Amino acid sequence: MVRRILLGSQLRRLRESCGVTREQAGYSIRASESKISRMELGRVSFKPRDVADLLTLYGVTDESEREPLLSLARTSSRAGWWHSYNDVLPSWFQTYVGLEAAAERIGTYELQFVHGLLQTESYSHAVMVSGHRGELPRTEVDRRVALRLARQKLLVSERAPHLHCVLDEAALRRPYGGRGAMSEQLTALLEFSDFPNITLQVVPFQHGGHVAESGAFTLLRFAEQELSDLVYLEQLTGALYLDKADEVAAYQVVLDRLAEAALDESATRDLLAELRRRL
Repeated sequence: MVRRILLGSQLRRLRESCGVTREQAGYSIRASESKISRMELGRVSFKPRDVADLLTLYGVTDESEREPLLSLARTSSRAGWWHSYNDVLPSWFQTYVGLEAAAERIGTYELQFVHGLLQTESYSHAVMVSGHRGELPRTEVDRRVALRLARQKLLVSERAPHLHCVLDEAALRRPYGGRGAMSEQLTALLEFSDFPNITLQVVPFQHGGHVAESGAFTLLRFAEQELSDLVYLEQLTGALYLDKADEVAAYQVVLDRLAEAALDESATRDLLAELRRRL
């Protein structure tokens, strides 16, 4: 999906720079104007032949300029690793996983539980079972947990993003999985807090009320200018993606204020260690 968005935006810029209308572009590849629009928004897959014809129409004849775009076209329909979990992955969450994997910076606030990228296997299993009240068969729970753990590989990958995670203390006080699972989870958080690409902070109870009145959210920022920064809000049966600049900016302000209200990284580690000791 990310590849499609990148390629679509490049094709739109090329079309506009040479004064070709969407109708004319559609005619050149035997397609409608609306299909060109969907292609430029990254909402459909690309045929390399169509991209080659459009590049010719737009006057892009130099092979060194054509090949990177044709390569994007060839790989734009290639399934990401997460598609092997289609049996347990809602379609609306597939979009998020793809965007998460492409993000340069991830900022997130969690109130009820530890963010998925930082969960241990036991804790994740307990969260999954609790959320579905035993309605899911064990095999599906195991698959969902495996997907969550696979996402964590992003944090140690070559293109690892910077993750700024702000947790409400309530997330650490809620004993998912019992004492053993929580002790293991707190230990994992202490380890994650030492990662150079992870900033972990906790908003303590003693702070009182704070600005995150609307609850949990995740803010994704991308290195590619063609990809708009966005806010992800997960709901019971779907998700909401906000990409208007003013909306994204508003959530960034909230995240910044949460960071100011939260304990710094050193004090956060002290709290994590103290909570683990008390279990």
